[in-house]
Amino acid sequence: MKNLYLGGFAALCLSAGAVAYANQPAFAPQSDTYKQLQLFGDVLAIVQQNYVVKVDSKKLITSALQGMLTSLDPHSNYLSDESYTDLNEKTRGTYGGIGLEVTSEDGAVKVVTPMDDTPAMKAGVESGDYITAIDGTSILGLPLNEAVSKMKGEAGTKLTVTLVRAGKDEPFDLTLTREVITVKSVKVRMEGDYGYLRIASFSQSTANDARVALEDLMAKNPNMKGLVLDLRNNPGGLLEQSVGVADMFLNGGEIVSQRGRDPNDIIRYQAKKGDMLKGLPMVVLTNPGSASAAEIVAGALQDQKRASIVGLTTFGKGSVQSVIDLGDNRAVKLTTARYYTPSGRSIQKTGIEPDLEVAQSKDQAKYIATSALQYTEAAYANALDADEGKVRRSPHAVQEVPPEDFDTKTGDFTLTRGLDVLKYGGDVKMAIDHPRGVKLADADLVKKDPSRFAGKDKPAPATGTIVEGAKSSSSSTSAPK
Repeated sequence: MKNLYLGGFAALCLSAGAVAYANQPAFAPQSDTYKQLQLFGDVLAIVQQNYVVKVDSKKLITSALQGMLTSLDPHSNYLSDESYTDLNEKTRGTYGGIGLEVTSEDGAVKVVTPMDDTPAMKAGVESGDYITAIDGTSILGLPLNEAVSKMKGEAGTKLTVTLVRAGKDEPFDLTLTREVITVKSVKVRMEGDYGYLRIASFSQSTANDARVALEDLMAKNPNMKGLVLDLRNNPGGLLEQSVGVADMFLNGGEIVSQRGRDPNDIIRYQAKKGDMLKGLPMVVLTNPGSASAAEIVAGALQDQKRASIVGLTTFGKGSVQSVIDLGDNRAVKLTTARYYTPSGRSIQKTGIEPDLEVAQSKDQAKYIATSALQYTEAAYANALDADEGKVRRSPHAVQEVPPEDFDTKTGDFTLTRGLDVLKYGGDVKMAIDHPRGVKLADADLVKKDPSRFAGKDKPAPATGTIVEGAKSSSSSTSAPK
């Protein structure tokens, strides 16, 4: 059985269990494919015999396989022994690291998102940061898996990362202490009269954990008046877990459909009767870090008119990956289908737009207004085409940003506006008509391109904040770094 994975990023937020072995295709000696394989063998032999130093054939072939698959789209890849171990480690248990979801871009490691309550988040690492050096050694051009291995290690040990951040002229250092990162994706609490459910990723037990946690919260708070479902910076995960979470709040109807190469190859996932909230109003919080499986949940609840979306447009990953075990602890992660929301929307490269657009801060609003700063599925040069020629909304001024008197360091403006919607009985139009925030003037928006990495693999003379990691906490994490 293939395990279907809906992680939003190409490298390290992988999630899969046991899957089917791939059949080995046979090619006729005169076929074009056979001739190309002969060409590959010839080139490999030339490199082995003539390269200036002795080469590792296994490493060459692994790199060739990775190059072949990553050329298809950002989310297909060949998983070597180490990568496949990372994948299974992430879904099974714990590891020593700093708690980052990362991908590779322009030869550097790019931060997708820091995980909740991890050393990276506590240190102030931000989505969109580039890691150009680790412990003073440049990692520019280093394969992503090797760079990630340098970030992992025993809990209690330290490492220093050099970051390049848009808007800062010079790179800077952060020193972090590795912790035991526990793969736990669900948190609940009350926000006044309203429940708050945070899902940080969709791993093997997320749907059950969310149901149990919410049942307990409701039992302790029988007069709960509504629920905020927070999917911000949720990079995705397992398809069946996203279906299970959406099913918690629906009384029937379609959740998502999956469509492969054959137009007739359609799998539909339906909700069962039994809305846990019995119709209480819901709000879903999203941002550009909400991807794939998180977008399935948000899209299902939005299309079924079960919840309003508050925040920012999601990442826009509308494809499904199958992880196919090759034996010997190796696998292929291959894009095998697109998914569609209940109304038939493909959100590939476009994302799910909120009903109430709210930025967490003015800096975040500036990024949304500047195409060169945005990191979404559409930013990948080899991303699958958007459905029916659709395009992501162009850079623009966000509908609401926090007012001057709102303390963004201690307050959560997006959550505040989500609670406002619930206080209006779920009527998002009432919240729009009664704004708390302001809209940035064009003069306040960033217009220049962010700097890149030339000469930036070494830290600036003045280093950044040094953070000592605390002991292991029950944190919402999802990537083995």
